[in-house]
Amino acid sequence: MDNTKTLPDIKEDPDTEVQKNQVLTLEEWQDKWVNHKIAFHQEEGHQLLKKHLDTFLKGESGLRVFFPLCGKAVEMKWFADLGHSVVGVEISELAIREFFTEQNVSFSEEPITEIPGARIFKSSSGNISLYCCSIFDLPRTNIGKFDRIWDRGALVAINPGDRECYADIMSSLLRKGFRYLLAVMSYDPTKHPGPPFYVPAAEIKRLFGTRCNIHCLEKVDIFEERHISWGIDYIFEELYLLTEK
Repeated sequence: MDNTKTLPDIKEDPDTEVQKNQVLTLEEWQDKWVNHKIAFHQEEGHQLLKKHLDTFLKGESGLRVFFPLCGKAVEMKWFADLGHSVVGVEISELAIREFFTEQNVSFSEEPITEIPGARIFKSSSGNISLYCCSIFDLPRTNIGKFDRIWDRGALVAINPGDRECYADIMSSLLRKGFRYLLAVMSYDPTKHPGPPFYVPAAEIKRLFGTRCNIHCLEKVDIFEERHISWGIDYIFEELYLLTEK
């Protein structure tokens, strides 16, 4: 039985305007890794992804899976171990190096000729390739298209003013028959400036609705004591599945 929900027509949430001019620079994101301010990193992996893994992979093998703003996500190793090919993009070289070290994966590195100063890190087995650059520079490379995208901590981290550009890039990377799993946060944005930024259902529909069918798979309460310091009293994580229209 399919118990997913299709997004209804939702009126724009006036609270989305609150954060629209918020900006974090790439240097500020890199500083978060240097100063170990990475509460967003999940050492045990993402529980909702584990729960909905069959829905995401659909029993297919040898998939190309893309991780936008990948950090050192342990799920990259999961998918590689399952026989899939993993590609990620991350601005922090430190995060990429920590991924390979912590997962005990040997790697090589080389410059990305199309992007001055950028590098690509590849596992020795060849099934994990991590691009160290801005996601907005990625279209300059010949990265190809993907069967799956796992977007956790990416859309919610992109500056709100850059979302349309980001959504265009994500859409350009999708192969026919794709499945795009997207995790977003829901809280009172008048009380916390982000990131992670508040991304309501209407925003997802605005960004992806013309190209994708959008289903909400699950909504879970993720409030923890650390969120009190954000000034909020509730926060939910919502998991969406985007598929080809």
